[in-house]
Amino acid sequence: MATTRKPTRAASAIPQLSWRAPQPAPIVLVSGPEEVCAERAIAGVRDFLRAEDPSLEVSDLRADDYVSGSLLGLTSPSLFGEPRLVRVAGVEKCSDTFLSEALAYLDAPQEGATVILRHTGASVRGKKLLDAVRAGTGGGVEIACAAVKRDSDRFDFAAGEFQAARKRIAPAALRALVSAFADDLTELAAACQQLIADVPGDVGVETVERYYGGRVETSAFAVADTAIAGRYGDALVALRHALASGADPVPLVAAIASKLRTMARVAGSREPAGALASRLGMKDWQVDRARRDLTGWNEASLGTAIQAAARADAEVKGASRDPVFAVERLVTVIATRAPYGG
Repeated sequence: MATTRKPTRAASAIPQLSWRAPQPAPIVLVSGPEEVCAERAIAGVRDFLRAEDPSLEVSDLRADDYVSGSLLGLTSPSLFGEPRLVRVAGVEKCSDTFLSEALAYLDAPQEGATVILRHTGASVRGKKLLDAVRAGTGGGVEIACAAVKRDSDRFDFAAGEFQAARKRIAPAALRALVSAFADDLTELAAACQQLIADVPGDVGVETVERYYGGRVETSAFAVADTAIAGRYGDALVALRHALASGADPVPLVAAIASKLRTMARVAGSREPAGALASRLGMKDWQVDRARRDLTGWNEASLGTAIQAAARADAEVKGASRDPVFAVERLVTVIATRAPYGG
């Protein structure tokens, strides 16, 4: 069976820039799979150039549907000498013609022109061009846009949004916001920008709940926190609110189980939060939160809750005819720290 080669990344000799602070250069390589970050980087380069000269000419090319001569034609000086920005998409699928002409262009970039090369890293296609750029041919810079996959990465992303806007958000509010958009970075970015634009002061938990409390993940966050804290009545109210808002039992159980697993990983360790977080691949705040959540729990009650979560997970996925009852029973076990009916 043929194997798929993963793209390899050569060592780079050119400046590496953050997508949050992009700057123009004759060649700007925007690499990596995270489209939200790549779009921000490309827009940032455009805005930088436009601020320097509003007459900036902006053109777009596709490297996989390329017409010979287009790159040189769009980068060549016009009659009035306006600066030019050429955005090239699809370099990971580039045609042979584009590859040949782009390599030739690196040897003699046009004065006053900025060329952005967007390569997602989805294939090794165009590797020769990337290697040449990274070797310094053409006087380029690179903006790497790595995938944002882990919860800690999403937390850092959202925190960065507010830091960049010089706006304060409470840690609990930030955690609730990230939980509300755990599966879609584009929506998380949009939510951050909406709060930054709409809320005049600091952003608290109440504000996040008011804006996004109807989302399943935020509802699950409230159910899990109140149940784990032992607030049985509040947990049932939060659960009924979540279900009435259209929450599905499957992600509700998944959110609760996730918090229980984090508590189990942290339980019993006396390592400093930073060291434990590093060893477990977590953030310091996640360790601190799990340790606070463990108040009132012991090994037996935590084991019972984890077993109840496993049972509820199977039931809401088809093993029971009443998934709502399965979630209610799980919340009861967790909030009372006792087996159901015990």
